Amino acid sequence: MISLVINGARRSLDLPEDFPLLWALRDILGLMGTKFGCGIAQCGACTVHVDGVAVRACITEVGSVAGSRITTIEAIADTPIGTALQSAWLELDVVQCGYCQAGQIMSAGALLAENPAPDDASIDAAMAGNICRCATYQRIRAAIKLASRQPQADRRHQ
Repeated sequence: MISLVINGARRSLDLPEDFPLLWALRDILGLMGTKFGCGIAQCGACTVHVDGVAVRACITEVGSVAGSRITTIEAIADTPIGTALQSAWLELDVVQCGYCQAGQIMSAGALLAENPAPDDASIDAAMAGNICRCATYQRIRAAIKLASRQPQADRRHQ
């Protein structure tokens, strides 16, 4: 049994240690917000937070994150940063097709937790591993900047 804390709830999964976290989240736990994109950690659609760090769930083995706190897009609004990001995404009408956006928001959340006031270069570096086929990159950057300006209580302790 592999024990994880997923979106604040302790879960025990009877899976092989090398089972991909992405498929544990989607197929075993029914958390469909984390998307399959490329399967080789190049597109960012499967981004989740493991102990606050953005990781690609498609190549992360559940055994390697046993005991960790995992946050998916389904629970990102439970954090001040997540709420600010979702609000900014809506205000600036970032989403087109929407497929990559969960991963985009998760990467942006990890960035803002580490750097509450990122400049363009920091945003571009943090988001470089997230591909948006609709090319909403300028709106994504603007939304991250807008979210960073939102008044929030102690954002580092999400």
